Amino acid sequence: MQKQTWQWHFQQNTYQITYTCQGEDRADLPAILLIHGFGASIGHWRHNIPALATVSRVYALDLIGFGGSDKPKPSQGFKYTFETWGTLISDFCREVIGDSAILIGNSIGAIAAMQTAIMSPELVSKTILINCSLRLLQEDNLLNQPWYRQIGTKFMQNILSNRAIATVFFNQVRKPQSVRKILSQAYIRTAAITDELINILVEPAQDPNAVDVFVAFVSYSQGPTPESLLAVLPCEAIVLWGEKDPWEPIALGREFTKFPCVSQFIPIPNAGHCPQDEVPDLVNPILIELLRLPTQV
Repeated sequence: MQKQTWQWHFQQNTYQITYTCQGEDRADLPAILLIHGFGASIGHWRHNIPALATVSRVYALDLIGFGGSDKPKPSQGFKYTFETWGTLISDFCREVIGDSAILIGNSIGAIAAMQTAIMSPELVSKTILINCSLRLLQEDNLLNQPWYRQIGTKFMQNILSNRAIATVFFNQVRKPQSVRKILSQAYIRTAAITDELINILVEPAQDPNAVDVFVAFVSYSQGPTPESLLAVLPCEAIVLWGEKDPWEPIALGREFTKFPCVSQFIPIPNAGHCPQDEVPDLVNPILIELLRLPTQV
C-alpha cells in the first residue's frame, strides 16, 4: 500500500497523519473510510482495501497515536479521547475526502466512527461496525461489574499510571512473541497470525512515545459507551460480529439491535475480534454488498 501524509491542524498544533487511498470516485456511492482498532493501523485493512476499491474510492487512516501517525505525549496536554478522534476523522473527511463518507470501524474504530457521525452528521452517510468495542471498563459500565473487578481495574490503572512501571510492562507486551500470544486469543484462525501481521502491530509500538499512548488509553475510563452513541446516532448502523470473539461477546453485541438506527446484525462464523483480517474471504463480499445497498434513513 502506498502511504501518504496529511497535516492535521488541531488546537494550535500540526500533526502528521498517515493514510492511504485506492479506487475511483463514484457518483452514485460515497467514499469509504476504514478506521482501525486499538494498537492497529492501516495495515490491518490490507486484505480489504483492494476488494473494497472495486466498489468506490477507499481511504484508511492511522488514528493519531497509532501506526505511522504522530504520537504526541499526554504530558504535553494532548488528550486521547473519542472526541479527539472524532474531530480528526471529521477534518479528514472535509479536507482530504472532500465529502461525506461511509465509515467502517473495527473495535474502538467503531466507537470513533459513531462519535464522528454524531459530531458531524453531514459527513457520515452510514456506519458499519465490526466487533464494536463494548467499553466494559468505561466508568458507567464498570459500576455494573463485580466489586473485585472494579477494584482490580482501578488498581491496574493506578499502577500503570507510573511511567517507569508502565514502560517495563509495555516493553514485554510489544515483543513479537507477546503480540503473537495476544493475537492467538483474539483470532480463531491461527493461520491468519502471520509474521506480516506481527510486524504491522510491533513496528509502531517501538516509537518512544508509544508507551505514553498506551498508558493514556488504558487509563481512559471516561467517554461514551456504544449504547449511548447508538441512542442518538443520526445515521444507519450495520453491525458485523465475529461469533467467537473472546473479548467482546457476541451476546452483548446482539443487544445493539434494540436501537432503531441498527438496520442489520450479521454474525461472522468461526471468527474472533478482527474478522476483517482473520476471514476477509467472508467479510469482503458482505461489505461489498452492504456498500451497494441504499442507505436507510
